[in-house]
Amino acid sequence: MYKVVIGLEVHCELKSNSKNFSSARNGFSDMPNTNVSVVDMGMPGILPVVNKEAVRNSLTMALAMHCNIPKYLSFERKNYFYPDLPKGYQITQFKNPIGTNGYMMINVNGEEKKVLIHDTHLEEDTAKMDHYTDYSLLDYNRCGVPLLETVTEPCLNSADEAVAFLEGLRNVFLYTGASYARSDRGQIRCDVNVSLMEEDATELGTRVEMKNINSFSGVREAIITEVARQTEILNRGEKVLQETRRYDENTNETYLMRSKEDAIDYRYFTDPNLPPIEISEKWIDEIRNELPKMPYERYKTYIEYGISVKDANTIVKDKELSDFYEECIKLSDKYLTLSNWLTGDVIKNLNKYDLTIDNSKFSPKMLVDLVNMIDSGKINGKQGKELLEKVIETGKEPMVLAKELGMEQIGDENEIRKIVLSVLNDNMNLVEDYKNGKNVFGFIVGLIMKNTGGKANPAMTSKILKEELDKYL
Repeated sequence: MYKVVIGLEVHCELKSNSKNFSSARNGFSDMPNTNVSVVDMGMPGILPVVNKEAVRNSLTMALAMHCNIPKYLSFERKNYFYPDLPKGYQITQFKNPIGTNGYMMINVNGEEKKVLIHDTHLEEDTAKMDHYTDYSLLDYNRCGVPLLETVTEPCLNSADEAVAFLEGLRNVFLYTGASYARSDRGQIRCDVNVSLMEEDATELGTRVEMKNINSFSGVREAIITEVARQTEILNRGEKVLQETRRYDENTNETYLMRSKEDAIDYRYFTDPNLPPIEISEKWIDEIRNELPKMPYERYKTYIEYGISVKDANTIVKDKELSDFYEECIKLSDKYLTLSNWLTGDVIKNLNKYDLTIDNSKFSPKMLVDLVNMIDSGKINGKQGKELLEKVIETGKEPMVLAKELGMEQIGDENEIRKIVLSVLNDNMNLVEDYKNGKNVFGFIVGLIMKNTGGKANPAMTSKILKEELDKYL
């Protein structure tokens, strides 16, 4: 058996109105080559300027991942030649990344794991290449878009752990608002490094890199496929070669892109047009204080509330859903009940009406009110489900709808006792049957419920009926 060792390099485009070093628009759905400036194209005499919002979003992510922040922000040129890089170099960070030595906690199949972050650095994205049978097209709209690259230590040991980290990292991007992190738009992409080593070995095995995987399911399958390939090579007594490969989701295989005997010489040097920028402690503190409660923190809290692992994960994977739940528990301490309704009937009805928690008129207070109505006996559980659907459909307050639909239960003890006595007086034959040991209790309850149109509180009705019948014994 071999130990699997995985390291990830995650590239995620950041939110901003303009690109990282130019004033060109940062937009996804525009026509090809319409959001391009002379800075993006590397024309002579250009002068790049650092995007403050991109820096802020990068610092937000670095702090959320518990990274060390440098005193000065600096940028280097990473030199290589490729059609999607018009300048012949990429502006990036090498010596002084925006965050180093961080970590992120994940939950994998119910177990905690601390994933170590080597660094996270701010750079610019490349152009987009579309390949056809005998030609390729370039769209420079993406060229220069702010890109945050997060590099883990080789500390992941399975496809499950890798995907859990990616899902957790995407959630942090969403919770902080630093990125839309949409894989279907190529906004979050991943390079995966996989190596195998003997269980008792002290040195890592030969690393194979798989480039630009655009989906988490693709990452999972690529790792499984590559582990199987390397295992087969090692079992034959052969050596795994250091390579860069690509994963093909259609064939579920990895293919050689290029051999990688030595590290590529990118000839990094400080960008002469971008002087170091001091990052003030005041700014860092301001960003830190504005950080929302992170997904893993919320997950841990929900587990403490007695919520199941499955439901806690369901809530934190959707920021809007988690924010909704956070507001609910500010209004009520019925943590588990609220979670059960939210992950069950609320989601079901939102899906039925093609709504999200964010674009519906359903509010945290509405859910809390509905739960309180059930707990206080104003409506029963079955009525609660019916009422919830109507509330989501119409956007009306639960109490208003319950009155309109005639759902409110009779919960006044004196009123129920009067109804019970009236039913017993009209059915003394049933009282005699009860005295004689016949099982008529349920039948009498049914008569009372019929008499009240099903509005009498069932538990209170049964309690009062037994008290009155026992007086005849």
